[in-house]
Amino acid sequence: MSKLRYVRDPNKTLPPRKGLDCTVESLRVVYETDPAIHAALLPKPLQPHSRPEIFIQHANVSMHVSETKTVTIGAATVGVRCSFEGTEGCYVLAMPMEGEFVVISGRERFGEPKKIAEVATMERDGNNIKTTIGRHGINFLEMSGTVQAESVKPDPFTEYFFCHKALPRIDGQDGFDGPVFLTRLNWERNYTALHDVDNPQVILRESPFDPLIDVPVEKIVRMQFAVGATNTSGQILTEIPPEYLVDHIHQRYDDGLDIGIRLDGAGSKAAANG
Repeated sequence: MSKLRYVRDPNKTLPPRKGLDCTVESLRVVYETDPAIHAALLPKPLQPHSRPEIFIQHANVSMHVSETKTVTIGAATVGVRCSFEGTEGCYVLAMPMEGEFVVISGRERFGEPKKIAEVATMERDGNNIKTTIGRHGINFLEMSGTVQAESVKPDPFTEYFFCHKALPRIDGQDGFDGPVFLTRLNWERNYTALHDVDNPQVILRESPFDPLIDVPVEKIVRMQFAVGATNTSGQILTEIPPEYLVDHIHQRYDDGLDIGIRLDGAGSKAAANG
């Protein structure tokens, strides 16, 4: 008897997929940008935070997929501080990371705007730390600083990140085939160590594929190095009108990023070191 593995045996239904348990080392930074840019980045019904802050995390992640399988990747998350119905979090602007497996699963299941990164490195030289993210031959994001002595171990906490599940129209026109859902990622943090990072730098470089340079660094609020465990899960919050997302969905693809809006008086400062 032959076996056809493209079709699942209905008598062998898989159990529901749980959230992933991960071990992480991460460099975390929060910086202030231009308020007009900050607000324009957020699709409705997300509301801008009172402070125009951008969150970036670059992590070495060991994902414990099963008792016998662990997948280790370099990954970055860029988020825009916001809120939805009283819950504060970040709208995920970009998620470059290593590996097809995590990109496909994150995009299809959670609606994360993941893209495959060619470079996602974290280097340590004593207390000096530097991370680099690159795609299409361009290292468009670098962060660096000096790791200080461990601060007080934080209590476990949960961070929230907002994404969208949506299918662009098959004919290539604006809009979607089917409903558009606002989703929320729930990342439960249990850090064993948290360090402040002195001399923080965030360097953004021009890239037509990842134009983070359009979101300039006006002031670095804080940079930290964290080590510990993370459990990730997600949920659908609500269905939203398609027009809320139509001018933002192109960010998860590598075309059409030169059609950005003009904001009078915004973004006049250089997007370089904070």
